[in-house]
Amino acid sequence: MALETSPEQPAPVRQIATLLTSWIDRLGAVWVEGQITQLNRRQGMATVFIVLRDPLGDISMSVTCQRQVIDSADPPVVEGASVVVHGRPRYYTNRGTLSLVADDIRMVGLGELLARLERRRQLLAAEGLFARERKQRLPFLPHRIGLVTSRGSAAERDVLENARRRWPAVAFETRYAAMQGPSCAREVMEAVQRLDAESSVDVILVARGGGSIEDLLPFSDEGLVRVVAKARTPVVSAIGHEPDTPLLDLVADVRASTPTDAAKMLVPDVGEELERVAELRRRARRHLSTFLAHELSQLANLRARPVLAAPTTVLEQRAAEVDELVARARRTLGHRLDRAADDLDHSRARVRALSPRETLRRGYAVVQDADGHVLTSTDQTAAGAHVTARLFSGHLAMTVDGLAPEAHPDPEDEDDA
Repeated sequence: MALETSPEQPAPVRQIATLLTSWIDRLGAVWVEGQITQLNRRQGMATVFIVLRDPLGDISMSVTCQRQVIDSADPPVVEGASVVVHGRPRYYTNRGTLSLVADDIRMVGLGELLARLERRRQLLAAEGLFARERKQRLPFLPHRIGLVTSRGSAAERDVLENARRRWPAVAFETRYAAMQGPSCAREVMEAVQRLDAESSVDVILVARGGGSIEDLLPFSDEGLVRVVAKARTPVVSAIGHEPDTPLLDLVADVRASTPTDAAKMLVPDVGEELERVAELRRRARRHLSTFLAHELSQLANLRARPVLAAPTTVLEQRAAEVDELVARARRTLGHRLDRAADDLDHSRARVRALSPRETLRRGYAVVQDADGHVLTSTDQTAAGAHVTARLFSGHLAMTVDGLAPEAHPDPEDEDDA
């Protein structure tokens, strides 16, 4: 029956709670179909807490059941699974909460939510949005990092603290957006687009803490996936924890398991980098010292060689060889000249011996007639003829007074003579 109340006669809370309990108890046991978006098994407790979501509407309700109900399900109950639950609605007056107490849970196949996400993943993958060749490399040391997260969240605090602890000079350009709910995907898209349009931003980080599959659904939105795929600036996704894999993780250039892990990826550790620089300096110094020592050793070996230790030795040796060759040439030339002079003297002596002048020197004379013909016989002149006798020195003009022919000697007597 209707409860009559007024400002003057209000009903106490216990009465309203009792009425709600009685009305809810009238519903009796019901079968409910939905998807498990959160499954919480608390250590040491026999009760399991479940969040059941309507597949077609953004409506959820809490379900509790005994652990043995979950353990007896075959196949095992997991988050994202579509199930049919048998239970009774119960209103807890102490906490003012409504829950469905289940006594039977049956799996009905792959949850519609996960199936829809899987179909969307396959379509986007077929377009090549998740291809490895589309991924951009992160800058080694970004000057400014664009951060998309919710205001005052633990994710923002973790990213800022860890990044500045590793590299104090790092700068952030933060854009706040809802990280869950119906406006989440739209606000995150707008924030990414604004940061991508700023030339001073070197990398964009989308960070959110852990949550249920239902809370992370906006990060699998197709519009958000396409915006990240078109971004010219590298995008890092740090959504949820290690097991959480929204589609944003697949399209982002780099996926971080947590916001803290993302901060470690984005900036190097200043201490490690200084130590690396010091080690490189030590290695360079050792390498240079070794190189110089080797070159000095080579130089010492070269200087120790005779050609460098006494450079004039070779020249002196060659000069001595040249002097020896010159002396040998002079001696050879002198010997040849001496022999040539001797040959010339001998030839001159032979020529002189054969010369008519030598014959004239011994007292012989050459007689010529008036025409200059040499007379060799008395038959060639006559008495009274004028002849000329050529002596070794001078000529005689003579007249023939008489002729005394002489018999020709025997050739054998001439040979004996």
